[in-house]
Amino acid sequence: MLRDDLRAFWTELRPPGVPARVWRDWVLVGAGLGGVVVETAVRTDVVWRPVAVAVAAWLCVVTLWRRTHPLAAAAGGFGAIIALQVASLVLAAPEPVGLNSSLVVLALVYAVPRWGSGREIVLSGVLLLAMFVLGVTTDDVPVGDQIGGFIFLCMPAVIGASVRFWAAAREREMERARSVERERIARELHDTVAHHVSAMVIRAQAGRVAAAANPAAAVEALDGVEEEGARTLEEMRAMVAALRHSGSATELAPQAGVGDLRRLLGRSASHLRVDLDLGGELAALSPAVDAAVYRIVQESVTNAMRHAVDATEVVVRVVGEPRQVRVTVTDDGARAGRGRAGYGLTGLRERAALLGGQLEAGPRADRGWQVEAELPRGVTERRAHSRTRR
Repeated sequence: MLRDDLRAFWTELRPPGVPARVWRDWVLVGAGLGGVVVETAVRTDVVWRPVAVAVAAWLCVVTLWRRTHPLAAAAGGFGAIIALQVASLVLAAPEPVGLNSSLVVLALVYAVPRWGSGREIVLSGVLLLAMFVLGVTTDDVPVGDQIGGFIFLCMPAVIGASVRFWAAAREREMERARSVERERIARELHDTVAHHVSAMVIRAQAGRVAAAANPAAAVEALDGVEEEGARTLEEMRAMVAALRHSGSATELAPQAGVGDLRRLLGRSASHLRVDLDLGGELAALSPAVDAAVYRIVQESVTNAMRHAVDATEVVVRVVGEPRQVRVTVTDDGARAGRGRAGYGLTGLRERAALLGGQLEAGPRADRGWQVEAELPRGVTERRAHSRTRR
């Protein structure tokens, strides 16, 4: 298992979305070069002054490539320090060579685990370790200071790795949220199209039957088809706008809820009487539950219009109880063609489960079909999704 983990780390790719060079990079370079100038002017004990200044300036400039080319930047920075350490060791410099401004190299230590691939992190880590070992060799410092220096040198790498893991976890969470949103929009799209198109088909059929005997009824049916088509286009445009402007501050029309049920059921097919009974407290529902109640009623009535044979009545009852909302939709039609649950009922069950509730659908004991749902009135969709995942 350890071998597999090491192989996976070695083949790890760079994180996506590496930012381009921004103004902060130039500020860092400017501050570093300014520090080099000030330190050179103030200090009088600098060994090999031209070399020390050149190395410090190079470390400032090479940070410009720390995101786009982390390994090359690290090799250029760490390599310059290693070469300076080797030269001071071979030529027996009387004092450590270098400027304090060279601490800008810590930006490279941070950048490699933040933006590099697995290979780049390993190779840069080897260079960093070599730089530290040579530094300990050339500088005569106590062991405690050496340990402290190593911790100080590695701290930016730890911070860079932590930021990378946090960003990856946040991206995974956002992807899960986008997946849930896509599922929700798919349910909304099915419910909307199925309801309106079913109403259009039934109105068109009724108009064709009545056209010969009553042309005015045919015209009225065509008006109904036109109204349903316009409403379908309106709702689909809202969904497309939500997809195009996902994550922006674009204001869209609010989702339909319990307050829109009378308007919805008032447009039902004329051959099927729909009785709506609203009871209890329904004014303080969470937006997710409010929309779910509307879609459950819409899909259930649509199914009755499409599949209930010889049905004359659909009864819709919505009751707001202290802790939950109960939705019941029944019809008195025969059950021909209802042996298999379609995408509509599947979507309704998923919607109810996502909110922490449940939905049952099936034939009644005597005649007809019944859909019954129980939804908690205050649970948000995000919390419900977190609970179902656990």
